[in-house]
Amino acid sequence: MPPSTMSVFFPPSIIMEKQFVTKNRKAYHEFHILDKLEAGVELTGSEVKSLREGHANLKEAYATIRGSELFLIGCHINPYSHTGYKGHEPLRDRKLLLHKNEILKIKQQLAEKGLTVIPLSIYFKDSWAKIEIGLAKGKKIHDKKAAIKERDIKRETDREMSRYK
Repeated sequence: MPPSTMSVFFPPSIIMEKQFVTKNRKAYHEFHILDKLEAGVELTGSEVKSLREGHANLKEAYATIRGSELFLIGCHINPYSHTGYKGHEPLRDRKLLLHKNEILKIKQQLAEKGLTVIPLSIYFKDSWAKIEIGLAKGKKIHDKKAAIKERDIKRETDREMSRYK
C-alpha cells in the first residue's frame, strides 16, 4: 500500500518511514550477507544530532559480542557542528540494543568459522536511530570477480531489452 493511501487508514505518527543516514555499500561487495537484523543503538545527544546531519561512516565498522552484549566498533560519527566544548568521541564503541535471544543466536552463529557481524546501514525509524546489521561471510577474490561479471551481463541484457520495447 503506498504511503499516500496509508495515511487515510493510519494517522501520520503510526506510519514508520526509514530516513537513511548512511549505507555500507562496500559490505555487499566484500561479504556474502547471510542474515539481517535491525538493532537499536545507544547514542549520546550530540551523536544523534550529528547523525541527523548525515555525518557517519561505516566502512571499517564491525560488531562483536562482549559478555552478553553486542557492541559496534569502528563506526565513525563526526562531532556535531554546533557542539560546545564537550562533544563526543568519534570512534567510541557503541552498544547495540537487541533482545537476549537474538544475541544468543548471533553468538552461536559466530562460533562457525569465517562469520562476522557487520553494519549495513544506519537510519532513523520515526525518531529512533536504528542500525541494520548483517551476519556475513567474507568473499574470495574470484567470488567478487564473478559478481562483477554477473552485474555487467545483467546490465547489457537490460540495455538490449530496452532497445526492443
